Amino acid sequence: MPKIRTHKGTKKRFRITSTGKVMRRHAMRSHLLEHKSGKRKRDYRTQHEVAQADRHTVIRLAPYL
Repeated sequence: MPKIRTHKGTKKRFRITSTGKVMRRHAMRSHLLEHKSGKRKRDYRTQHEVAQADRHTVIRLAPYL
């Protein structure tokens, strides 16, 4: 049986922790930052866990992360 290819976009956007959680970056951080408060922008820096419903999809796209 052939190996499964890793989806490169998924590889760049997600990481899996040692405990198996799938982590993602927060949205809304790319532009229009002038009017957003410093606290809000700091909160965008932190990694967030992918929703339970989407975790299976991410793992299927990148099985070797």
